[in-house]
This record gives sequence, C-alpha cells and structure tokens, in this order.
Amino acid sequence: MTALHAEHLTRWCELDYRSEPEFRIQWASDPWMDRQAYALRRRVFCEEQALFVADDRDDIDRDEPTTRNLVALSCLAGQADELVGTVRIHRAAPGIWWGSRLAVHAGWRQHRKLGSSLIRLAVTSAHALGCEDFLAHVQDQNVPLFQRLNWQVLETKVLHGHPHALMRADLAHYPPCTTPYAGFVLTGGRPS
Repeated sequence: MTALHAEHLTRWCELDYRSEPEFRIQWASDPWMDRQAYALRRRVFCEEQALFVADDRDDIDRDEPTTRNLVALSCLAGQADELVGTVRIHRAAPGIWWGSRLAVHAGWRQHRKLGSSLIRLAVTSAHALGCEDFLAHVQDQNVPLFQRLNWQVLETKVLHGHPHALMRADLAHYPPCTTPYAGFVLTGGRPS
C-alpha cells in the first residue's frame, strides 16, 4: 500500500470517538425494549442489591393497560444501541400514578442526567394522562436526587429490608408530555 493510499484510508475512516454520547428517553415501544428493561431490573434489584430473590416482576408488571416501561437508550449514529436505564409507571387509581423500579446500568450510574431524565419523563407523561398525584417509594440513598427534582418526603418506611421514603412529585415542575413514545434526546454528560 502506498503512503498516499494509507493517508487517504486514514482520513476516510477516521471517526471522532470523543463526541458526547446521545440517549433517547422514551416509553418502551418494542418488545426487545421491555425484555431488556426487565433484564436490567433483575440485574440491579436481584443480583446487585438482593432486594428480590429471582425476579422483581410483580402484579403491576402484568397489568398492561395501566403500566408502562420507560427506557433510556444509548444511541449510535441516531439508532438505539443499548438499553442503559429504565423506570416503570402505573396508574393505581384515577388521577393517582406511581413510579417504581428506577434502574440504571452500573456502567452509566455516574452519568449526570440519565436517572433524572427517566424520572422527568415518568412524571410528565403521567401528567399528560391525567395524573393529579405522582408517588414513589424511593430508596434512602436516592432521596437527595428526588428532592433536587422537586419531590417531597411524605413518610419513611422499611421495604424489602431497606429504608425507603414515600415521596410525591410537585407536578408544577413537570409540564405534561404528550409524546412519550418519542420522548426526548439527551446529549452530553459523559459518565465520570
């Protein structure tokens, strides 16, 4: 190969791997997204935290008309590459919505905005569906994050052997999102 040919190939194939990652935060829109969301939850809540023995799925997951998985997808060239986070929401009663099972892949937990973006879409999409009260049982170590996102602690309790806070979102800070399947794109914010 000539030096000129090698130089041409280098320029042609050069990619900038230093660019900031891009993520799509949306409602799960395909069965593979749900499968990967459940797998991530199992990894986090069963294997890492040992909150559940074999699986964290419950009756809420089986109530399809009122339950939705939300996902954070890393994107490569605009296409979903890997599921890196999830949270589920469900309507417990008219106007009453709950968020639960917030999980972020271990390699992305220090990302500055993944968890908060999943929380934001959870509340704003429920708000668009008539939510008047959005609640969650939040693990003790995550309470400061939720407080920064305009949630308040209502009470504390022990669930699955670990301290949790029952928290409520201030809906005034979460305008309704009427396009949850499109969701939004999050750029930048490399994990530290």
